[in-house]
Amino acid sequence: MSTPSSETAETTVNPVQTLAEQAVAAASGERVVIFDTTLRDGEQSPGCSMTVEEKLKVAEVLEAMGVDVIEAGFPIASEGDFQAVQAIAKKVKNSVVCGLARASAGDIDRAAEALAPAERRRIHTFISTSPLHMKFKLQLDPEEVHRRVIESVKRARRYTDDVEWSCEDGSRSERDFLFRCIESAIDAGATTINIPDTVGYAYPEEFADLIRAIKNNVPNIDKAILSVHCHNDLGLAVANSLLAVKAGARQIECTINGIGERAGNAALEEIVMAIRTRHDLLPYTNRIVTRDIMKASRLVSAITGFNVQPNKAIVGANAFAHESGIHQDGMLKHSGTYEIMRPEDVGLVKSTLVLGKHSGRHAFKKKLEELGYRLGENALEDAFVRFKQLADRKKEIFDEDIVALVDDQIQSEDQRVRLVSLRVECGTEIKPQADLVLEVDGEQRSARSIGDGPVDAIFKAIRAIVPHQASLPLFQINAVTEGTDAQAVVTVRLEEGGKSVNGQAADTDTMVASCRAYVAALNKLLTKRARTAPAALSA
Repeated sequence: MSTPSSETAETTVNPVQTLAEQAVAAASGERVVIFDTTLRDGEQSPGCSMTVEEKLKVAEVLEAMGVDVIEAGFPIASEGDFQAVQAIAKKVKNSVVCGLARASAGDIDRAAEALAPAERRRIHTFISTSPLHMKFKLQLDPEEVHRRVIESVKRARRYTDDVEWSCEDGSRSERDFLFRCIESAIDAGATTINIPDTVGYAYPEEFADLIRAIKNNVPNIDKAILSVHCHNDLGLAVANSLLAVKAGARQIECTINGIGERAGNAALEEIVMAIRTRHDLLPYTNRIVTRDIMKASRLVSAITGFNVQPNKAIVGANAFAHESGIHQDGMLKHSGTYEIMRPEDVGLVKSTLVLGKHSGRHAFKKKLEELGYRLGENALEDAFVRFKQLADRKKEIFDEDIVALVDDQIQSEDQRVRLVSLRVECGTEIKPQADLVLEVDGEQRSARSIGDGPVDAIFKAIRAIVPHQASLPLFQINAVTEGTDAQAVVTVRLEEGGKSVNGQAADTDTMVASCRAYVAALNKLLTKRARTAPAALSA
């Protein structure tokens, strides 16, 4: 299991502050609370489902990064979500563990049950407040919605003194009604008030004006932390979040890599690095250890199968790459000419250790630590064996190869279906054929299939061994590095009965990578078959 390297955050904050102390620090000081919802809102992305074990790994990284609040899931949604929230509640000690609940007794009670083992717990309850949502989604009049706000917050307070209330579609709500609901939520016991831009409709200055209006028109707003949760439908989530902080918000809800429903959420890495880089305009602090950002990004990408686009800010492959001759000349003279951040600030390190087939276990372990990975002894041994196998096939081992190898191993743990062996025959004179052996629940099964191409033959063989009706809407191949011996990273998306999952795998043999990626997706599908979606989701 991988955990981020130990290091001291730029700003020292007591990780076990009381709720009152947090409120004072956030309201009177300039600290911004980072609320990460990768495991809840991020998982609502199509194909982004995670297992309990995968959620635990992400939660451990988030906690070590210094995330203040980890929204671990929606306990009422499914047994899988309940188990994940409960497991994270048992494991996480320094971060607040949060569970989402609609404004209903059943949701709140279920969230409280899942969060019971947590040392620091929060119930996050919500209801829509916009005219559009109240009329068509809830089919409730404003007075009934207002009554439910009060009842839900009071019920949540029975279980914890840390209660967050959200007005879903807050940015499109009528202000007077919104002010009234916020005031009542605080009177009922809410300690954090979250204002979501649920459909990513708001414009930055417009959203900041809403935050200022809440500060000026809700008489008891000083008794709660004001939070924002912005979606990225117009590409404005980060801008909206930062302007909201300037207007008085002191909690930002965000996700690793900006994943989430539709176009996603405000990206944690962009929020944090914007505050750090433009401290002249954004004089705020947070607890995030920025050098763990790349580690968290890679882990979430590996687990979800969602590749980060090359030109993605902060964590994209091209974020610190310079190809233009003018840019390269400037960089050679002074890095500040074209870089406003140092790569090492987000966890990118220049390789000082060249690895090859003669490298030993100690050198390999040191390289992993340099890249931000700390593996247990068993996981380290497995990774080292795979590294040696890779080194026999590749002349040069790049950092990206190591990352792909370890991330692939993380994703392949605890699978019901495993690849044992694969043999593929293809060419201009023969029909492509695949001979495949899989281990399914500890039992080896084999199949031989013919296809239109080698990949088709492999996938048909998998279907013969593990019958299913899932469609294949996405099959994608990317090279990790340059050269004919580069590892291929294959992403496979499967859809069945409205459920969508992604699988990812890397190998120098594209056919092997394709097979393992399909198997990874199939394992997630088998896990997800038992899960049921909630009747309504928050944004």
